[in-house]
Amino acid sequence: MAQPAPIPRLRRSTLGDDVYETMTALIMEHTLAPGDRINIDALARQLEVSATPVREALARLESDGLVRKRALAGYTVSPLLTRQEFMDMFDMRILLESAAARWAAQRATGDARDRIVHDAAPEAAPAAPDSDAWRAHAAFTKLDAAFHDLIAQAAGNTLLRDGIVRLHAHLHIHRLFFPYAQAGTTADEHRRIAATIAAGDPDAAEAAMRDHLTLARERHLAGFDRTR
Repeated sequence: MAQPAPIPRLRRSTLGDDVYETMTALIMEHTLAPGDRINIDALARQLEVSATPVREALARLESDGLVRKRALAGYTVSPLLTRQEFMDMFDMRILLESAAARWAAQRATGDARDRIVHDAAPEAAPAAPDSDAWRAHAAFTKLDAAFHDLIAQAAGNTLLRDGIVRLHAHLHIHRLFFPYAQAGTTADEHRRIAATIAAGDPDAAEAAMRDHLTLARERHLAGFDRTR
């Protein structure tokens, strides 16, 4: 694993977001490791801010599922997913996102279809991982999450999208950091999903999303088993 980058100095104009994004990166890169207790005052000193934006960031991170708050113990970094939690998460993704793809094929506007096709195109895929494998994986995860969220938006059901967002699936997958050597395979599957949505074929879109997530779970599960 690449060495974590030094903690950056923060821009004062967007202090709250900067603190949140910096703390998220520290958790993603395991600088704040699973199970670590978070010392608010010490972290505020490191970031050269007051304790207030750190506390605000922790509230957001708790909502993301990245930290846990316990009475009299304060905040700790959430543990990594267990194998069963990992399986359960993908079960929910298959259920919710297959429906989202079906509805997107039926309901998406022309502009939404164009955006989905564009974001599944080869030029939207990240470059091959270099020596900084962790950050390359983070870049891939961000693009992957954005593609899936476009489809959830295009489905036209706010409650469905909220259910997908609340899984925080891509955050949890990134924390597990499966060395990803099959970005091209994922891009091919994304293009198949996008093509079926663009064609307005709900049955094919639902099947394409189900196949993609089933295969993604198998790919990730292999890495999960090797690291346990």
